Parts: sequence; structure tokens; C-alpha cells
Amino acid sequence: MLVLLAAAITGQDGHAIDLDAVLRGMGTSHLLGTDALGRDVLARLAEGLQLSLMVGVMVVLFGGMVGISIGMLAGWMGGWLDALLMRIADIVLSFPGILLAIALAAMLGPGVDNLMMALVAVGWVGFARLSRAQVLSLKSSPFVEAAIANGSAVPYIAVRHLLPNIAAPLLIEASFGLAAVIIGEAGLSFLGVGVQPPDASLGTMIREGSRLMLVSPALVIWPGLVLFSLVMAVNLLGDALRDTLDVRMEGR
Repeated sequence: MLVLLAAAITGQDGHAIDLDAVLRGMGTSHLLGTDALGRDVLARLAEGLQLSLMVGVMVVLFGGMVGISIGMLAGWMGGWLDALLMRIADIVLSFPGILLAIALAAMLGPGVDNLMMALVAVGWVGFARLSRAQVLSLKSSPFVEAAIANGSAVPYIAVRHLLPNIAAPLLIEASFGLAAVIIGEAGLSFLGVGVQPPDASLGTMIREGSRLMLVSPALVIWPGLVLFSLVMAVNLLGDALRDTLDVRMEGR
């Protein structure tokens, strides 16, 4: 928030190239200095932070929708469909997540949209396995059996009875998944298969700054600190949600 606020106050353009201000240090005109093209580092940090949050929220949203739908379907139907869907999930889990995301992003090509598609293709599995386990535990509950006996349709039971009762663990999974997606986006952008210049990303800023480590180490330190702080804040939020929801469930 401090980065976004400071960038809004200064009003600098993160894409404006100023070759007369190349690698300038911290000062009144550029609070955190400039990069190798004379662009304001603070403005680019703010842009990269916004992009990381946007990608993280969108990937968790779509990955959660896909994973929860698959998991609830598998848990409710059971049988061969459950086995098939979970074997697909096991195949995805058998690969290291970041390597699979790199392969998918490389096949789809660079760009924010393809980056999000690659991360969604990797990130749905956790939601699917969690929602399946929760549905299996609630499937034989009295309120579910009463809804079935009352003639309620399966989609109605899923939305009205199952989903509200599994929302708490899914919300916790989403909060921790958001941190993983932010790290994944930065890693893919650092490797060159994610966000492409001139767009700013924390990963691309670290990659560009690593070439000038001996000349201007701040170009790596600042985006690294922002990325660390962002991931730490999201993880702390996830811990707080878990503690709060656990207390509520214990109270009930």
C-alpha cells in the first residue's frame, strides 16, 4: 500500500524513458531512483505490484471455479467418474508445479493472458482435492439426505447446502493459493515466459536488475523487498483467516 500511495503522489510514468537520468540514485525527482532506461523505479514497482495482485486474484478465481466444480462433481458422483477426475489431478500433481507452468507458458507463448492460463492449469488441483474431500464427508449428512428425499435437484443441493458448508476451508486454500500464484507469476516473468517488456512485473524487474547488480544493486533489492512483503502479507492473511474460522467452527 505504501508503494502504491507513494507512486500515486509522485505521479511518475513507469514507461517514460529518460536517457539523461539513467541509473540515477534516490532523490526528490525519483524517490527510488531510475533503471537502465531512466524509468522511475517507484512507478514501475507500483505497476508490477498491481499486475501481481491482478494475476493472483484472477488465477485463484478461475482456478477455484474449475477446481471446486470438478471436486464437487467427483465427490458427489463417485465411481468411475471420481476415479478418472482424481487420476487426472494426480497426473498434474506428479509434475513440479513451477516446471509444468513453465512448459505450458512456453507452449502458449509469452503474455499475461497465457501466463494466467498456465497458472490456472496448475492451480485448480488443490481446490479439486479439497472440495472432493469435503463433499465426501457431507454427502451422507442428514440435511443432505433430507434435501434428496425432498426431491431437490443436485445443482440446488450443491449451491444451497454443500457449498456454504465447505466455504471456510476453500477460502483458506484460496488465500494461500494467492501467495503461490504471486510467486509463480514472478518466477515465470523472471525466466522470460511471463510478462514482457515494456510492461512492469516484479519478476521482470528483478531479471533486468540482476544484470546491473554490481552497478546498481537497488534495482534488485527494491522489487525483491516488495515481492517478499506482498507474499508475507498474503500468508499472514491466510493464517489469520484459518485461526478465525477454526475458532468459529470450534464455537459451533
